[in-house]
Amino acid sequence: MDEQLYRTMRLIRRFEERCIELVRAGEIVGGIHPYIGQEAIAAGVSAALRDDDIIMSTHRGHGHVLAKGADPARMLAELCGRATGLNHGRGGSMHAADFSKGIYGANAIVGANASMATGAAWASLRQGKDRVAVSYFGDGAVSQGVFLEALNLAALWHAPVLFVCENNGYATTQTVQDTVAGTITGRASAFGILSSTVDGMDARAVYEAALAARSQLPYFLECTTYRFDAHHTWEYKAGVKYRSPESVAEGRSRDPLTIGGERLSDVDRTAIDAEIEALLDDAVAFALKSPKPDPSTALDYLYGTPVLS
Repeated sequence: MDEQLYRTMRLIRRFEERCIELVRAGEIVGGIHPYIGQEAIAAGVSAALRDDDIIMSTHRGHGHVLAKGADPARMLAELCGRATGLNHGRGGSMHAADFSKGIYGANAIVGANASMATGAAWASLRQGKDRVAVSYFGDGAVSQGVFLEALNLAALWHAPVLFVCENNGYATTQTVQDTVAGTITGRASAFGILSSTVDGMDARAVYEAALAARSQLPYFLECTTYRFDAHHTWEYKAGVKYRSPESVAEGRSRDPLTIGGERLSDVDRTAIDAEIEALLDDAVAFALKSPKPDPSTALDYLYGTPVLS
């Protein structure tokens, strides 16, 4: 398990770093929300999921999508706006989906996917399927109306949904202390939903907590973590300052890859690092060689095709 967790974290870390390089090179237009520092959460939660389980992600969702099994090459092509992307270049960084992997989509609206995950979980329950739906969100989402409504319905319907809060301490530039009254897990308690808080920098701890939560759904899992990089790559040019160098150094002092990597031998870790590097070399080459969508197909995939009986 430790090898699997480290491999997933290494893939996410290097994927994000490659994406930042492509943003700076102008290949990824519009920038990204880096997931660097939070890899242990996606790795740990996904390790506790089955192939047919569902996830719904956020604007900072590359890690979730990769951890659930999406093809890194097609994901990177999607970010570069290429026709070979997961969503034919239409979704971009914040709306990637792959139904074949149970990835029902990322959503750029803060807190919005909680209602969708609850609906998907309820639908699975109605169909008699033993399937879990995961809603990922940040600390900035816990006071959103639609999020609270989703908690209410999940509790009423006993929906098999796992709410995963990635509490990195900041909603864009505002601290949790300045934006959240009460406690984050208190939101779940108010609706009678069981909850716990876990070290989100330790993938093994997240995995064990997520695995235990499967038998107690709906469940609210708060993962305390730290975002190493910018909220969004626009910060590189904007020069926004809201964290002191000391706080950043403290936050970076517990790197999830170091924590996970120390559980492996040097030989195994080096081999995984080389494997991931080769995989991403191929992914970058695939993405950059892929064609951009033909403008004449701009309206393709925009509307659903009705099924007539």
